[in-house]
Amino acid sequence: MTVAEEIAAQNELVENVIATAQRLIRAEKDKSKITPAYIAAKVQKAVDMFTDDEPIVIDQQEIISTLIQRFSHWMGKSTTMKDNTNHKDWLNAARKNDWQYWRRYRDFQESKLSDTVVDGLDEATDSILELLEDPQRTDPWDRRGLVVGHVQSGKTSNYSGLICKAADAGYKIIIVLAGLHNNLRSQTQVRLEESFLGYETTLDRDPGLPIGVAEFGEDLKTNSATTRADNGDFSKAIAKHFHGISPEERPWLFVVKKQKTVLTALLNWIQTRVADATDSEDGRKLVTKLPLLVIDDEADNASVDTGEQAFDENDEPDEEHRPKAINSLIRQVLHAFTRKAYVGYTATPFANIFIHQKGTTTKEGPDLFPKAFIINLSAPSNYVGPARMFGKVTKDGRQGVLPLSRDIEDTYDEETKSGWMPPKHKKTHEPLYEGQETVPPSLYEAIHAFVLACAVRELRGQGKQHSSMLVHVTRYVDVQNHVKAQVEEVIRRMRQRIFRGTDSDALLVQLYDLWENDFIPTRDEVTALSTKEEQPPVLPLWDEVVAALSNVLADIQVRSINGTAKDALDYATPGAALKVIAVGGDKLARGLTLEGLCVSYFVRTTKMYDTLMQMGRWFGYRPGYLDLCRLYTSPDLIKWFEHIADASEELREEFDFMAQTGLTPEQYGLRVKSHEVLTVTSPMKMRNSQTLSLSYSGTRPQTILFHRDKKIQEANLSAAELLMSSLGSYANFNFKYERNGEAHSWSNGGLWKDVDASKILKFLEDYTTHPNATSAKASVLADFISKMLQIGQLKKWNVGLIGSGSIEGTPHKFGGIEVKTFPMRKFDASENKFSIKVLTDPKDEGMDLEDNHWLKALDLTLAAWKPDPARSPPRTEPPTEPSGKGIREARKLIGGDADRGLLLLYPLAPYLIDENKSKSLVIQDWEKPIVAFSIAFPSSDNTITVSYEVNLLYWMQEYGPAE
Repeated sequence: MTVAEEIAAQNELVENVIATAQRLIRAEKDKSKITPAYIAAKVQKAVDMFTDDEPIVIDQQEIISTLIQRFSHWMGKSTTMKDNTNHKDWLNAARKNDWQYWRRYRDFQESKLSDTVVDGLDEATDSILELLEDPQRTDPWDRRGLVVGHVQSGKTSNYSGLICKAADAGYKIIIVLAGLHNNLRSQTQVRLEESFLGYETTLDRDPGLPIGVAEFGEDLKTNSATTRADNGDFSKAIAKHFHGISPEERPWLFVVKKQKTVLTALLNWIQTRVADATDSEDGRKLVTKLPLLVIDDEADNASVDTGEQAFDENDEPDEEHRPKAINSLIRQVLHAFTRKAYVGYTATPFANIFIHQKGTTTKEGPDLFPKAFIINLSAPSNYVGPARMFGKVTKDGRQGVLPLSRDIEDTYDEETKSGWMPPKHKKTHEPLYEGQETVPPSLYEAIHAFVLACAVRELRGQGKQHSSMLVHVTRYVDVQNHVKAQVEEVIRRMRQRIFRGTDSDALLVQLYDLWENDFIPTRDEVTALSTKEEQPPVLPLWDEVVAALSNVLADIQVRSINGTAKDALDYATPGAALKVIAVGGDKLARGLTLEGLCVSYFVRTTKMYDTLMQMGRWFGYRPGYLDLCRLYTSPDLIKWFEHIADASEELREEFDFMAQTGLTPEQYGLRVKSHEVLTVTSPMKMRNSQTLSLSYSGTRPQTILFHRDKKIQEANLSAAELLMSSLGSYANFNFKYERNGEAHSWSNGGLWKDVDASKILKFLEDYTTHPNATSAKASVLADFISKMLQIGQLKKWNVGLIGSGSIEGTPHKFGGIEVKTFPMRKFDASENKFSIKVLTDPKDEGMDLEDNHWLKALDLTLAAWKPDPARSPPRTEPPTEPSGKGIREARKLIGGDADRGLLLLYPLAPYLIDENKSKSLVIQDWEKPIVAFSIAFPSSDNTITVSYEVNLLYWMQEYGPAE
């Protein structure tokens, strides 16, 4: 037996022990008995069952740790928004009695995952399948939906489960649209071989070796028209070998790229070999006997029509519009079937929601808008996504941030416009650092961090698992190959110094410095931010790490990932675990999973919302090594990711509220289109629109971007003072409420009620917001209020003036009230502007609510709330206070005094306080308050919108073009 075969046999033995122990534990009906000691006893029993004949050394502690984590995981519930027009309920227990595909897939998943996660998968896939149509229903039907997951959170497992259930239910043709590149298509094919087919596909398309689900059930003789090979996609040549499909056959699987030639061949085959009827109106070839399921992986990428489709004054589409090629072909495939379901999967759904709901053409039929449903999936508790990685913005700064990001500032010199890797460069660029053929110090450090991470994983018993490092600095293959050669040279010299012991002292000093000043404190911080079950293991001793370096460095390979199937297949090859530094660009950016990703080195290429989110290969699952993970990237990219995390949280909360009140995907689409940041950062997918239509109902715009101009700040202060002077006596000053047993107090602020809207409009007219502000533009807000007044809403307002409770803030008098200003401890500044992170505390939005109104807001918050470990902070216990969104919803529902807007004014101190308590003015010679404001608009059933011109030039300069 070769070494590789021995390792494979050992890995198989460990997997069998884990699966057997898990079954023994699962059989225990009293879950309170499942303690670490109980798990250890069952592991020992499983080991005894497999090692009776011959003594084999197994690391039982590693198996016990794995099972303790599995049995401590939990999942939140998915949320659904749906439109059941023309839908017939069909899925019940009786239909699922003899489902074979799902049963063996469930058993396959239970061998690797906890019951909780598999139960969550079962529930989520049921909820998707029942929103599709019964494949046995013979009259025409068309269901189109969208499943929104988290980046790297297991969407493939979800749609694999859905495919298994759809095949059991009677869907006959299953097409999976799997990205734009061969490596992602091949990776998807391999995963579906494991989860659905049960065999390896071969060049001649005959079933090969049994894999995956094959171990858990009989061979179901499922057909695959595509293979795992680099050239295994559908094509004209392959189509010649496939004749028609009869309804009695097992389902056919097609895993295809979103590529014009491939989709054209597939469409031609359907029309010439599968179609059994002709449309009486336009002569189209139709398939009436075979129900179709299309799974669109990364549905926001390439599938969305970015062409400008015209609509008339009645909002009806131009049916002669010519969509972009990929969108057109996907729609034509669907249009060729009388019974079809389309399910898009994505973590960044905004482009899909920007699709016009009525978009349709004669040739292609309806566009891909998810009219039937949108499902928002939850992730398991061990998922690490944007919200955990980058935390949540609060008035006190970002909270809950994992300390894993490291700044890169040595790849480009802004002054000389040169460097190792400028943000914009040509394919002939030579990456030189200070004129030398070498990587910059930040990449040296990142490589050192990866070597240490691999060593620690070995010492923690994870040496049989893959470990990866991602280097993503350029889109050009020639430049990637140059970088690869430089990285290889770094590894080669490290090997040489450690193996030979010559000149190793300086290297070991560098590694030890990184260990002492980074790895040890980071492990402690991650421990403090982790749940009891997810605590990282202890770090080994430094001497043990040094002893492991030789073997680790011998194992590390440096590879280019340029889109071949081999890239994806290597991880599936039995044998020793890989330790890989993967150098790549666009091929690494979307969909492709790097197993055991520990270190990412990522230099900015774009700041477009959905592109960036998909580039986040570092999101996902890091059991037992989260504290070893590092993200090396530029500070501005960290800032943008923080913004993405906040925007994503905001829209998920909006979704939960709208789903709870029974609204449809079309209504959600209107709300997303009012999120100007997400809209403007995808100008291509917004049809390059330069005019934005917004509705502020149910939102809370706030000023966080300000002019550094003395005259403007003087005018804004005068506007606030004029408003305060016009309000008369206040309703409350220095007041507090007892809210659900907790005191909510404003010890340095006042509240005015029944303020006429004209005074609010006057304030907004006099106040100057920065032209690059996103949500809070004074003139646009005034326009919206004026339109709402025309339909009889927002006539009366409440106004709050909120001062600081801190003794540090300099006092200022507004009308008859003196309040202390809010000291600023951190902001981002440039020559003509500065910005703060957040202004308003959700508590402030409730300062004008009576107790019964506040309790109504809490009821609405609880109704929309669900446990969700992927949020920040992880949602485990129901809230005891209403969210800002809940308060704004309550304003709509309760009527009376609360059915009005709330304007909140915040005087900010004009200086920055540093760590030593010294003060520096934000604006030269300006020592009076900088006035900020926010507005809490009640939700409204009226979709009143206002339009304004988007400053696309600013956004392109600030964030760069979409790629």
